[in-house]
Amino acid sequence: MKRFHLNLKVSDLEKSRAYYANLFGEQPAVVKPDYIKWMLDDPYINFSIEPVSDATGGETGIAHVGLQAESPEELQAVYERVQDAAGPRFEEGATTCCYASSEKNWTQDPDGLIWEAFYTDGQVTHYGKLPDLGGGKSDAACCLN
Repeated sequence: MKRFHLNLKVSDLEKSRAYYANLFGEQPAVVKPDYIKWMLDDPYINFSIEPVSDATGGETGIAHVGLQAESPEELQAVYERVQDAAGPRFEEGATTCCYASSEKNWTQDPDGLIWEAFYTDGQVTHYGKLPDLGGGKSDAACCLN
């Protein structure tokens, strides 16, 4: 089963951490100085927050949404649907992002909302790197914005 993913840019990471911990009724699964993530089963979502920065335009709100696959085979099926949707695509492939080792690609809906499709196969100790998006926009670390 795919897990919905929502990444928000927030103005105050600690205030948002407390707010969402109370809202969800559980503490985050990952807490870093620049990234916090909940892996919730009800609702079934990978919900993450990050502080805004000058590199990301300094705006709060939705950074991107996505679908997190539970296996490489499930990810391939998602990739096929992304291709069928016929939006612009950026096929990132194997990457380190958001303290995780992942395989991913990106698309954009007709109104400009960025969608990430990914499978995570491990955790790492650093945030990640900036992908070469071929002139597209990205945040300071790894994800489209």
